[in-house]
Amino acid sequence: MEELGDLRTAVSEAVTNAIVHAYPDSIGRIAMRLRILNGSTLEISVRDWGRGIEDVERAMQPLYTSGGEERSGMGFTIMGSFTDKLRVRSRPGKGTTITMLKTISPRVQHR
Repeated sequence: MEELGDLRTAVSEAVTNAIVHAYPDSIGRIAMRLRILNGSTLEISVRDWGRGIEDVERAMQPLYTSGGEERSGMGFTIMGSFTDKLRVRSRPGKGTTITMLKTISPRVQHR
């Protein structure tokens, strides 16, 4: 259950980032894709077609934000801390895709 809570937090951050940063002055499209890889690894991708990120490396630094004073700049840091792998691909004017991987512990079967 703790792993699911971690994933819920990471996905919430990814979707919030898309809403706040990709479409700051409008409403836009956001898509999420989920896949199970190798039976126990969950791949979650959150994609937008918004304004994109000019410098992904800089944007992934803790405390960096382009969203104004009310934003903490911890979104990518939080996503990375709750997943096993975080990949961010972005093109200015074309959008951003955040891909998170998390290996889930097998469920214990009760008899």
